[in-house]
Amino acid sequence: MSRKGRGLGAGKKLKDRRKKFRWKERLYKTRTLNLKARSDPLKAAPQAKAIVLEKRQVTAKQPNSALRKCVRVQLIKNGKQVTAFVPGYNAIKFISEHDEVIIEPIGGTKGRSKGDLPAIRWQVIKVNDQSLNALIKGRIEKGRR
Repeated sequence: MSRKGRGLGAGKKLKDRRKKFRWKERLYKTRTLNLKARSDPLKAAPQAKAIVLEKRQVTAKQPNSALRKCVRVQLIKNGKQVTAFVPGYNAIKFISEHDEVIIEPIGGTKGRSKGDLPAIRWQVIKVNDQSLNALIKGRIEKGRR
């Protein structure tokens, strides 16, 4: 038998009970306490400029065995360092150290890392103010800074 009140005056008790147990829900707690904006290096911005510190290869999670091309970057706005994925075939060749890149969240479910990339939540979209996609397709040449 249910312990919830069902009478005419039970509305307040039902409301208070719902308010109390909502704190058990992870998404409610994250949204209410603004935890994403606090822990996010981009500070909830859609994109951010960064300077490339080094190129590196990250091994994919099981059952895949690829070496995914990534770059370690330092954000200009707050100096935090993150690892960003470089999407596209041979795209890493268009990026060199000390280049200025623009990164954005990869955008998997719930803003976490996507696919077989462990703990990598960002990707490169521009290099020296030129689209990485256009560079890969050969539409433009890489500019100098």
